Amino acid sequence: MSRRLRVLVEADGGARGNPGPAGYGAVVREANTGEVLAERAEALGVATNNVAEYSGLLAGLQAAADLGAVEVEVRMDSKLVVEQMSGRWQIKHPGLRPLAAQAATLVRRFDQVTFTWIPRERNRHADALANKAMDAAAGKTDPPGNGQPVGKGQPAAPAAGSPRRSWEPPATTPTRLILVRHGATELTAQRRYSGRGDVPLSDVGLAQARATGVRVAALAPSVAAVVTSPLSRCTRTAEEISAALDGAPVEVEPDLVECDFGAWEGRTFADVRAQWPDEMDAWLGSTEEAPPGGESFRAVATRVRRVMAMLQKGYPESTVVVVSHVSPLKILLRDALGAGDAFLHRLYLDPAGLSIVDTWPDGGVAVRSVNETAHLA
Repeated sequence: MSRRLRVLVEADGGARGNPGPAGYGAVVREANTGEVLAERAEALGVATNNVAEYSGLLAGLQAAADLGAVEVEVRMDSKLVVEQMSGRWQIKHPGLRPLAAQAATLVRRFDQVTFTWIPRERNRHADALANKAMDAAAGKTDPPGNGQPVGKGQPAAPAAGSPRRSWEPPATTPTRLILVRHGATELTAQRRYSGRGDVPLSDVGLAQARATGVRVAALAPSVAAVVTSPLSRCTRTAEEISAALDGAPVEVEPDLVECDFGAWEGRTFADVRAQWPDEMDAWLGSTEEAPPGGESFRAVATRVRRVMAMLQKGYPESTVVVVSHVSPLKILLRDALGAGDAFLHRLYLDPAGLSIVDTWPDGGVAVRSVNETAHLA
């Protein structure tokens, strides 16, 4: 699939009564040809029209993300959803705010998303799927795929916002990612921005890397690969982990490199606050903002998601160690937890800290640990 895939998402939802038996439908089309790439439909039980409409939006956005789309135009006949997601209308109903927040999190996975209102007659495909789902919710038909593509014959991810309705863990084997921040450097100890500068591990950092290798070997004796950022503080950490795993292959992945901090590189946090107060406030306030001459977190997220898709496709049912930096790892964990952007400034990742994320082909995610450091004591 092309990395520049542009798609149209057509979504709808409704309820027989308000609230009443509800369901949604969503269709993803290739933007240029109109070819249907995916369909989603699901009965929701009893819900309101607006909840069903947002659920259709979530399912369509998730399907587009699963396909690797980078640009999305959402088309819906719900004026409320379109205007709220475009930021022109406030979200006053408390029951819709969590759904809108989930949608906003999904939107951040793409380079560009636009929302367009269309009349119902131009949304017939999604409307038909939604009506089948409502029939199923009312007990008139079998459920239309439980969030799976309709008529495609292949499994796909369930709709976003519709997690497995069970406390029972999945029976299939996930792709397990053991996420490791590199060991400490001299800049770490000095609390300086350390981005693209190739700063080596300090003696403390090397000891941390070796301790992390021992911990990883205890957790996962069989590792398919150690995938690492190209910067030496990561490659050396990866080499120590590989050695502890009796030579697991080390693969360099450029998209795992740290955020480019531009003019802030090598400076202390206090210096940056003193010299660029407005720029720092803007950067802390939005993932769209970049340090002077640097890179935004939005841009980092785009390449991190490419890595995630590559790992899921290339290492099914396998364990992979990912060695990277604070920014890429925070973004990966933010996405795995379905958290908002504030998460990036609230989570702390220690040098050589370890986190574990499991993912399944059907879209399931389980975050098993975050920033383990007991092996460093």
